[in-house]
Amino acid sequence: QVQLVESGGGLVQAGGSLRLSCAASGRAFSTYRMGWFRQAPGKEPEFVARITWITRTTYYADSVKGRFTISRDNAKNTVYLQMNSLKPEDTAVYYCALQQAYDSANYEYWGQGTQVTVSS
Repeated sequence: QVQLVESGGGLVQAGGSLRLSCAASGRAFSTYRMGWFRQAPGKEPEFVARITWITRTTYYADSVKGRFTISRDNAKNTVYLQMNSLKPEDTAVYYCALQQAYDSANYEYWGQGTQVTVSS
């Protein structure tokens, strides 16, 4: 079993920055990819960014490209999401997720979420 714990959310003014962290822990788990997703009130969850653990290949949603950066620290089993130039429409609960194998159909593990609120 893998536990994911997010931190770093909060309230920020438009144009500001936040860095989210997601630490993974558990016994003998592997990581192929980790990702960030978000869900705003009344909206469907949406993909934000992902990183392939070994190659560090990244991919972003168009809505955050150029403003958000995903990175990872292998020694700490932690993935980060640096969010710059935040907009009110970035307000959402942000979740991290872990995919264990390249042929997994979905992300197997999810964090509890951290609230990000951007005021105008």
